[in-house]
Amino acid sequence: MRQRQIGSARVAGLCIGGNPFSGFSHQGTERNREMLDYYTDERIKADLAQAEAAGIDTFFGRTDDHIFKILREYWDGGGRIQWFAQVCVERGKPDAWRQWLTGAVELGCTGAYIHGGVADMWHANEQWDHFHEALARMRDAGVVAGFAAHRPEAHAWMRDHLDLDFHMCSYYNPSDRTQSAHHRVEGERWDAADRAAMLELIATLKKPAVHYKVFGGGNKPVMEAFETMGRHMRDNDVALMGCFTKDDGAMIEKDVALFDEHVDAVLA
Repeated sequence: MRQRQIGSARVAGLCIGGNPFSGFSHQGTERNREMLDYYTDERIKADLAQAEAAGIDTFFGRTDDHIFKILREYWDGGGRIQWFAQVCVERGKPDAWRQWLTGAVELGCTGAYIHGGVADMWHANEQWDHFHEALARMRDAGVVAGFAAHRPEAHAWMRDHLDLDFHMCSYYNPSDRTQSAHHRVEGERWDAADRAAMLELIATLKKPAVHYKVFGGGNKPVMEAFETMGRHMRDNDVALMGCFTKDDGAMIEKDVALFDEHVDAVLA
């Protein structure tokens, strides 16, 4: 798989995400529970090893005590995958992102980014100081710095006001995050108009984009998503996918092969 340059980091074009590991299915409560029941610590580490063997060198995953523990054990056991830390907040603790960013840096993240729901909420409420502070903290820590968001307007503001290393751009905006950073478990929407608006925005960015929720949280056709990425990903853009290997033990390898065929071959 061809490498991309994001800030100071070299990143394979397809990366693995951690939503299934933490039970965020975007397919309802029952599916969330199924993921949590399946993903023991050992199964998560096995999926990370499988991803590395398939050519994936970067994991985009949450900042929480569980993922911290998994990564320590995985790296101590010889795993080499690099980590871009999704800096989150907790319910009732809107300032917890500072704690989690510090912890991720101490653990050894290569890159960090503010969770998309958090950035959406900050942007909607004009909390510009939070953006500038978060970026300064990432810069001071020496990590590759970015922000996620589900709303194109948030990325347009970041493009025009912040010197980021990368933007994480969700293809869909399934929940309103203007008042809360947290998504709805039920009743999320997956509107094609949201994807079209985000793809139009990505074309205007000065820095690499990480294309995520490319399969609509498992709610959209896989092949059509790969073909869309092939038409819209730029030279240094990367894609992020979550895999639930209970459904198909070869899912990671299959997705890498599809990415090579429909994205990297097109870019070449």
